Amino acid sequence: MQTRNEIKAAFDRKVNALSLRPYVGQGTARTSVRIVDGLSCEIQDGPWKLFADMSARSGGNGQGPDPGVLGRSALGSCLAISYVLWASRLEVPIDALEVDVEADYDARGMYGWDEVEAGYLEVRYTVRVSSPAPREAIMEVLDLADRHGSYLAVFGKPQRVVREVLLNP
Repeated sequence: MQTRNEIKAAFDRKVNALSLRPYVGQGTARTSVRIVDGLSCEIQDGPWKLFADMSARSGGNGQGPDPGVLGRSALGSCLAISYVLWASRLEVPIDALEVDVEADYDARGMYGWDEVEAGYLEVRYTVRVSSPAPREAIMEVLDLADRHGSYLAVFGKPQRVVREVLLNP
């Protein structure tokens, strides 16, 4: 298990490397998703293999989490990791941290019904922090992490999305 000092050292190394060579932090991430059975998907990203599906009630096999679970998990885990990174960098002790993500939806949008727009209506997150540090120090950590959180940005602002279609490759 990484200590706060080891996390801080890794953070500082990254900041130093990026300040010397900004291109080190630039690249393209690639995730491949393949339908394997009905709505069941195998997901591959580097060495990581994940699985997604829809519930049987929604036409799937119920063999894995649905994309909404994975999306909310991405946001929650990104926030939690960012909070611990920034707390380590600022030397603010954190004994325990949890992030809960809630999203309101109207499934009619996904099924093209009644002119309802697809997507979440609202996304909320709650952060629970156990720390001996003063409230001001904890809030500074959370605010900095929120300002720099990549998935908070993905959820909070429009992103350019480009589709390419290859037929019968």
